[in-house]
Amino acid sequence: MNRQPKITLVGAGPGDADLISLKGLKALASADAILYDALVNEELLDYVPKHALRIFVGKRANHHTFSQLEINQMMVELARTNGHVVRLKGGDPFVFGRGGEELDHAAENNIPTTVIPGISSAVALAGLQGIPLTYRGISESFWVITGATTAGSISKDIYAAAQTDATVVVLMGLNKLPEIARIYQDAGRGKLPIAVIQNGSLPDEKIALGAMDDIVEAARAQQIGAPAVIIIGEVVAKHAHYGVKREQENAIAV
Repeated sequence: MNRQPKITLVGAGPGDADLISLKGLKALASADAILYDALVNEELLDYVPKHALRIFVGKRANHHTFSQLEINQMMVELARTNGHVVRLKGGDPFVFGRGGEELDHAAENNIPTTVIPGISSAVALAGLQGIPLTYRGISESFWVITGATTAGSISKDIYAAAQTDATVVVLMGLNKLPEIARIYQDAGRGKLPIAVIQNGSLPDEKIALGAMDDIVEAARAQQIGAPAVIIIGEVVAKHAHYGVKREQENAIAV
């Protein structure tokens, strides 16, 4: 059977398999090959046809199964040999997912593409915890910032964000948490509420709540690890257990 080459970038959502879109599931059901990331819930592979090739291309901070260039080339090669390739990515493909680079590579090789957005952890995890990213009279905007640049340094946008009243969501920034806290403290905002959420939307989800002055200790007390999302701003105090959880974490830290 001669299958037409095609690539579909699908956002798998923040972790819970139920949070992928219906359109995303339909794409999985029509896949001839699937390349999936480390943050993708493997329950979603149950929707992939039995004949489809499944390849794990996940990347973690210190270990890459394949380089981004290799992934780009693999997508194109599989589209030409197998037909419909689904590139399944955690969250949304275009929110720090390098989906734009993959789309560019497909276009350079004349492979038709479709993008199916996903629910980004930048938005979803706050909502699942009852933290509104915007709130009338408190926060008029929210920023989404990477915790570390390609060079490994902290993003300069963190310094700019610390001067605003915006809610700030930091992805891939857990290792930079002490530096982020210090930047806000230096800006005179040591009492600003902050939340750190690990494995958001999953059964083993953990959260640390605190202020910039004590969040490093709170995250350590809760044994927060990667992957984690950081939410900064007065809206964090809207979390139902903000005051109670802070008291418990401070007691543990002592």
